[in-house]
Amino acid sequence: MQQNTIQKRQESEENDSVRLKYRPLSCALDFDKCRIYALFLNNIMKNIVVLISGRGSNFEAILRTARSEDWEGRFGLKIAAVISNRPLAKGLDAVAVDHKAYPTREAFEEALTAAIEPYKPAVIVLAGFMRILTESFVARWEGKILNIHPALLPLFPGLDTHQRAIDAGCRVHGSTVHFVSSVLDGGAIIGQSVVPVLPSDTDETLAARLLPYEHKLYPQCVKAVALGEVKLIDGKAVMSDEVAHHLAIFWRKD
Repeated sequence: MQQNTIQKRQESEENDSVRLKYRPLSCALDFDKCRIYALFLNNIMKNIVVLISGRGSNFEAILRTARSEDWEGRFGLKIAAVISNRPLAKGLDAVAVDHKAYPTREAFEEALTAAIEPYKPAVIVLAGFMRILTESFVARWEGKILNIHPALLPLFPGLDTHQRAIDAGCRVHGSTVHFVSSVLDGGAIIGQSVVPVLPSDTDETLAARLLPYEHKLYPQCVKAVALGEVKLIDGKAVMSDEVAHHLAIFWRKD
């Protein structure tokens, strides 16, 4: 009788050990661990393609963050290609698709699409890419193209956003990462960063205050979209409350 009891207890402990070993990670424990577990289930390497016209600071910020956070090892996210529309732009093994070599915008975009397609990108990131994309190109990659705008959209689309915010008497200003749509700066909002506007500000000082927060925001939005945590559905960016909180970045006084 005693031997049977001991044997049952040992079997119970072994079963508990197996259950603990293979128990799914709790999302309440660690946000990044849940991302890693989801990636393990999907077992997919996801490619990121970056479009540039020069080696801008937002591209540098994304590259630096991807390396420091080990996106490839931890999340299966790889910056697979950097494509420039200017042959002299320097990037991470940048491929040049010179827009001046093509007679029309459509011909250039056909060549650009041919350069992108082999990578089957989860995300296409515009990082200082100085070309306006046609509706057909945007439609081809709908829900995958991201851009950052230096204003709290839908306020101040277009140019001169810092001075316009000052002239309007805004007390806060910021940047917005959004899905690219056929409407200029009109795509669904993914994340935003916010800084104060001071009475003494010029457009230069306001831009300088905002830039570090752009560099924090854009990489996190790229990662969230690439991991499928943010999706474009019926023209809106859909995400959980936890992800939305993560993609709202506020200024802090040093």
